[in-house]
Amino acid sequence: MKKIIVSFFILGLSLSGWSQSFDEKVTSSSRVRLNVTNVGTFGNAFRGYRDGSGTPSCEYPAGSGIEHLFESGIWIAANPDQVSTAAYDAPSGYATGGQGFEMTVPVGSVLNEKSTLFDSPNYATNAISQQDFIADFTDSNVVVPGTNTPISDHNDPLNIGVHMEAYNWNYAFSDFFVIVSFDIVNYSNRTYDSMYVGLWSNTVVRNVNVTPAGSGGSAFYSQGGNGYSDSLNMAYCWDVAGDVGFTESYIGQKFLGADYNGAFYNPQNTPGFNVHYNTWQFNSGSATLAFPTSENARFQKMTRGLNYEQNWDQIQNDISQPGNRSDLVSAGPFYNYQPGDTISLAFAFIMGQKKEDGNPNSANTLAQREIFYRNADWAQTAYLGEDANGDGILTPDEDLDGDNKIDRYILPTPPDIPKTKVIAEGDSIQLYWGDNAESSVDPISLEQDFEGYRVYLSKLGFDVVGTSDLDFEEELFKIAEYDLDDNGIAYDIGLNSVRLEEPYTFEGETYYYKYTINDVQPGWQYAVAVTSFDRGEPENNLESLESSPASNLKRVFTGTPVNDDPDSEEPFAYPNPYYSGAAWEGTSNFQEESRKMYFANLPAECVIRVFTPAGDLIDEIRHDQDYNGSDIRWFQTFGAEDPDENVFSGGIHAWDLLSQNNQIISRGLYLFTVEDLGTGKIHKGKFMVIK
Repeated sequence: MKKIIVSFFILGLSLSGWSQSFDEKVTSSSRVRLNVTNVGTFGNAFRGYRDGSGTPSCEYPAGSGIEHLFESGIWIAANPDQVSTAAYDAPSGYATGGQGFEMTVPVGSVLNEKSTLFDSPNYATNAISQQDFIADFTDSNVVVPGTNTPISDHNDPLNIGVHMEAYNWNYAFSDFFVIVSFDIVNYSNRTYDSMYVGLWSNTVVRNVNVTPAGSGGSAFYSQGGNGYSDSLNMAYCWDVAGDVGFTESYIGQKFLGADYNGAFYNPQNTPGFNVHYNTWQFNSGSATLAFPTSENARFQKMTRGLNYEQNWDQIQNDISQPGNRSDLVSAGPFYNYQPGDTISLAFAFIMGQKKEDGNPNSANTLAQREIFYRNADWAQTAYLGEDANGDGILTPDEDLDGDNKIDRYILPTPPDIPKTKVIAEGDSIQLYWGDNAESSVDPISLEQDFEGYRVYLSKLGFDVVGTSDLDFEEELFKIAEYDLDDNGIAYDIGLNSVRLEEPYTFEGETYYYKYTINDVQPGWQYAVAVTSFDRGEPENNLESLESSPASNLKRVFTGTPVNDDPDSEEPFAYPNPYYSGAAWEGTSNFQEESRKMYFANLPAECVIRVFTPAGDLIDEIRHDQDYNGSDIRWFQTFGAEDPDENVFSGGIHAWDLLSQNNQIISRGLYLFTVEDLGTGKIHKGKFMVIK
């Protein structure tokens, strides 16, 4: 089996500090793949595309190659000479002890993980979301713990400690944001007159499947537009001139609210409390967009927002043009911050698809931001929890658990994700699912409110437009729906037409329902999903909620099943002849490595060998029942994010038309053999390559 060759880029980091203290994870419950670290940074400066790991920085939707964030981090300011930052504008991103990377952790610290999911190895009764990341860090050190490395220009720390938690969920109405909460404790012996807390971000929206990260130098990062919504307290960025057509999405950084000394802080309800927006552009000659090179300049950015300037309309127009900018959303002041005091506040990273309105990306119309803004509202709802009206005052009707305190991060939940088994056959897809969703209990109503199931199927060819991204509103279609009958809700179709007479058991799981999708095209990729939905709560103005299709999405490739009699059903190759650019291949910046043809009618375990007519061995491929497509690049670019989510029919195996040494083969006639490892017999065939 060929191994895809990657090159490794060695970063200029202090490896001792990195290995002993620095820890990172990527969110995977939602459709946002956000890199989170234990030192208060977010995003990895596209390091994953330089070191060969492929680790996303802030990819959305998962598996699409659409990145949104270079790097981000918390900023905390007390006075013009004291601004502590977790991240700062640095060409290569995080560097242990580097300027602006001033938060540290004790030697051996890790980024902890918890989950509300019972079947998660990280399940914990005190978890908030389906995937929590937890860390504690401080600005108190002037030398990186465990090293002799001084932290550059960090001589007068605030001596604060930060407890950080990041939350994400897989529900259809919440799988597009990650909330980060901070509890900031004053461990110094000083009282700070007024504190400001901000989230700095360098957002870059590009599709790395179309344009490799960083290619073209600074021009790669200079194609985005920026904006700010005062009503939502949210900065945002989109692709104006980079990979237009392959990056139809926004990223936002939104201030959600704060609790301090028994009061709730937001600019709508708290006089004198403001949310400031600032942005600056690399190599800008504008004083307004000047880069903050000093502590005092950073303090001014934290405390004086461009959104309060008289020429704000002109500024908005200027920053909507393509450029490479950082931006900052800061909140304050928090007055009289005494030793031992804690400021608790939260931000959210929010993603959203652009809604097509016929205008180019550069127009950035309100209509284009409709889905994105709706997603921001859901993030705010999640943060507010029991405080539904956001006034910071808990009324008896809001106190769902009767504990006389505001519980945040409470979301209405759809029924559980149906346990699903997918089987690919010749020209059909068999979907089996369990009844686990039917016993789901909503945490707010405390009722079993299951109503029914929906089945989804993708468009044929959704995957051949340069990205494996699935736009659920455009490319994933509901093809069937079944709900409880005789209750006056939905269609009253009933469940009997898909219920199996006898449950089907596979690998220890029992399935009670079956749905067959017929007349699919062999060799093409289809995305399928089964969801569950509840009946909603009309009396509380809550619409029916549905589990996310992304949460159990499978990529299916039908074709010939396992061949038990290769003597009568000879293995073959298709398409034959192969023409360069087969329709199912799509377009990517790895085009020559993303060719694809199939060998079919294969026995359960075999070895495929490809030869020239002269007998020279071109490639050797091992096939068995564990085949998931991971041996060629096409499936990395266009298939499932997790290769084990690729489902094949059992008797097919894709080949990338590259030799064992990753060399491109020439046009002409080729021979192949299939050695059946069960019988030892060898079967022969041939195919033609026309380029």
